[in-house]
Amino acid sequence: MKSTKDFYSSVKSRRSMYSIGSEPILLDEQIIAIVNHAVLHTPSAFNSQNGRVVVLLGENHHHLWNITREALRKKISEDRFPATDKKLNTFASGYGTILFFEDIGIIESLQGKFPSYADRFPIWSHHSIGMLQYIIWTSLETEGYGASLQHYNPIIDDQVKERWNIPHNWNLVAQMPFGKPVGPAGDKEYMPLEDRVRIYK
Repeated sequence: MKSTKDFYSSVKSRRSMYSIGSEPILLDEQIIAIVNHAVLHTPSAFNSQNGRVVVLLGENHHHLWNITREALRKKISEDRFPATDKKLNTFASGYGTILFFEDIGIIESLQGKFPSYADRFPIWSHHSIGMLQYIIWTSLETEGYGASLQHYNPIIDDQVKERWNIPHNWNLVAQMPFGKPVGPAGDKEYMPLEDRVRIYK
């Protein structure tokens, strides 16, 4: 699988895409290969390899957003729910969703082995999960997919674990719906680099 877009172009064009469709771009096996490559090669503190991923395609993808819809229906007033429902439909209209987890068991084990760093391991875990998300997101962008990162945890955690038999020590961190872009990303403003980068020679 070789894309015509280079890494720097993908980094620049990767955006939160909310207008996505279900038309396939890659074979499912190629999507899985992207995820496997990212999981295998994403760095982690102490080589803990704490990132976990679940790929939902087809009806599993739609079922996730039905779970989310019903969970939110119980928390949002009836007059406000249509706007929420519309937003969820944009995610459900995509090709699939990638769920990101961290293995709490690994974090707790490292905290026991290295107590002087105990308060840092949860932070370092999130660093690694963030890199994993970015690698997968940018890889999908390289192949022509649009995606966004959502955080409907913890309100869907229990149902997700039950529906897909997720180990109890996997903590849901984020959801990434993806699909073929059917509309442009919104405008983005950039702060001046001189306010964000300092160089000393």
